Amino acid sequence: MSTDPTVSTAPAVSTAPAIGTGPAASPDPAVDTKPTAGTKPPGTVPGKRAPEDAPDDGYRPSERRLAHEAYRRGRARRSALIAGVSTLATAVALYLLVVNSPGWEATRKTFFNAHYARQALPEVLKGLRINLELMLGCGALILVLGLLLAVLRTLRGPVFLPARLLATAYVDFFLGLPMIICLLVMVTGVPALRLAGVTTDPILLGGAALVLTYSAYVSEVFRAGIDAVHPSQRAAARSLGLSNAQAMRYVVLPQAVRRVGPPLLNNLVSLQKDTGLVSIGGAIDAVYAAKIIAGRSFNYTPYIVAGLVFIVLTVPLTRFTDWLTRRMNRRQHQGGAV
Repeated sequence: MSTDPTVSTAPAVSTAPAIGTGPAASPDPAVDTKPTAGTKPPGTVPGKRAPEDAPDDGYRPSERRLAHEAYRRGRARRSALIAGVSTLATAVALYLLVVNSPGWEATRKTFFNAHYARQALPEVLKGLRINLELMLGCGALILVLGLLLAVLRTLRGPVFLPARLLATAYVDFFLGLPMIICLLVMVTGVPALRLAGVTTDPILLGGAALVLTYSAYVSEVFRAGIDAVHPSQRAAARSLGLSNAQAMRYVVLPQAVRRVGPPLLNNLVSLQKDTGLVSIGGAIDAVYAAKIIAGRSFNYTPYIVAGLVFIVLTVPLTRFTDWLTRRMNRRQHQGGAV
């Protein structure tokens, strides 16, 4: 039978590649390949910021939320304005009350005389060096002695009973003894003994009195921090093979010291103020320098100058203590490390 020459008898061969065996088909330029809203563009790495030309996620704050945020901003501005106006009004009222009170002119001349203030300030600052040296030197010794007393009072076992009793007696004695009596005994009583090799310097003897008294207070702060550490911490350290001394050094004490940071700073503030008490022994510190000028001029402005100098030194340390306390409380509430 004859075949029609117009009809092709060759088998149909498919030119499409097999699945997974040939090159990928080129995208159709007519097809839009841009991602839809809410989807990440191709090549975007999770956690990375999308390219600048990438579409946003389509989120728009509601009108109610925008109104609420505007209301909160307005209320904050209004509260700040009210607080500023009330503070200014209170300050003006106090100023007018003071300057118009009876006897203000005599008080101003006696306690707020600019002439004697300028005269006293250089001498007070010169004597302040002794107060700063006492604060730094005595502060370091107080920390060491206070920590030693706290550790002695927390020792366990019957063999350490004498150490615990001695540490407890020391703390009880100096907690109850007034600071001024301790200073008088050290500054005036010790030189009267005329012991060989014992100094009679009022600065050193006054510093020793400060160390003896404040170490008792600081030891109670450290002991409270040690007792605040949960017993499971010590038990876990012992289960890991640490001795009692190692558990105290590497586990208990680091946590205790972090907990008692603000109370220790408060004690340092008190120590800074009490360094002026060494002037009863004749040491010419800031307080005694003010006393000399006041006794010579019969004007008490130098005492005000010395007080203001101590306040200027104390306020930054107090504010730092408050900041540290808030920071520790915030970390504790968040469950982080103290």
